[in-house]
Amino acid sequence: MPRVVNKGISIHYRVEGNGPPLVLGHGVTDSSDVFYERGYVAALKPKYRLVLIDSRGHGQSDKPHDPPSYTPEKFASDIVAVLDDLGMKTTAYWGYSMGGWVGFALARHALDRVACFVIGGRSASTASAYSAEPGKEGPIITALRSGPDEIIKLWGEGVTPPLRERLLANDAAALIACEQQRLITKGFSDVVGTIAVPTLLYAGSADPIHNAARQSASEIPGAQFVSLPGLIHPAALWRSDLVLPQVEPFLAKATGR
Repeated sequence: MPRVVNKGISIHYRVEGNGPPLVLGHGVTDSSDVFYERGYVAALKPKYRLVLIDSRGHGQSDKPHDPPSYTPEKFASDIVAVLDDLGMKTTAYWGYSMGGWVGFALARHALDRVACFVIGGRSASTASAYSAEPGKEGPIITALRSGPDEIIKLWGEGVTPPLRERLLANDAAALIACEQQRLITKGFSDVVGTIAVPTLLYAGSADPIHNAARQSASEIPGAQFVSLPGLIHPAALWRSDLVLPQVEPFLAKATGR
């Protein structure tokens, strides 16, 4: 399976399909397998050259246990390392939740490598779908410390057997380090005004991140925002039947498909 080593960290990725390049970025505690399971790969690979990357700390990529390994700059540099490995100068980027956070990291650290952004379930602020109480670590870290069954409960209804297997296989110490770093990382409010490429943000209307994501879209020149009625945070990833019809026309226009 393809790998690239970025400053000592091995990053696993897969390539599917043909057409303009499109990187897909998954959420925390999951892996790029989610895009296969939920139908995104089957729908998109006839039109795009999909690059599916397991973020550091996740899936089949290396899993360092120190929080400084999970800064925005390092996540962005992993994407750049994969693009360089594939000889891709630029790409469309679609990330959900943590993958959206990585999208904003790319906007800060490697904007010249991105032709357009799709960011789901994420804002440029420090707002989160799983907000922490002041002075506390937050529900994701609490669940990780309590064992994989608690992470499964945090995801809520809709956890499939394949997702359950991925959650059970996680390296909790790596994910805790990842979340600890993200909790102390400032937002990307300084970045939104610099994004000059086509950009689409979306979120479920029942997701706590919804209004912050809509606000971020209003601060990005020319950006669009799509609200998905009634969807909670995980569902706005899992329901590809509702998400793809909103995103595909944007991607087709932005990539010339």
